[in-house]
Amino acid sequence: MRTILFVLACVVGAGACGASGADCDKACRNYFKLHYWAESDKEIEKAPPDQRDALRKQKTEALDGRMNQELNMCVSQCRSAADTKLATCMQNAKTVKEVEDCVPPGEPE
Repeated sequence: MRTILFVLACVVGAGACGASGADCDKACRNYFKLHYWAESDKEIEKAPPDQRDALRKQKTEALDGRMNQELNMCVSQCRSAADTKLATCMQNAKTVKEVEDCVPPGEPE
């Protein structure tokens, strides 16, 4: 998935996470959720109004399964880096733009 690969590239390339396992778990989950819902909300908006609630429910049910497929790798890469700034920034982000702004300049997007 594009979002998890982006997180991994940032963490490995920047060497900027290095937080505890719990901090990295929170950071990776927040990053994934922000991107997941940004993409899902666009899809839900395009659906006919009478199908949106069902689609939102379907997306909600699929979230954890999709996230957990990639979470361990993201957390592992995060923990192996040397600095907690990226993890803290990613944990505190409230929007996709904020979480992407956590990545140092020059890192791939």
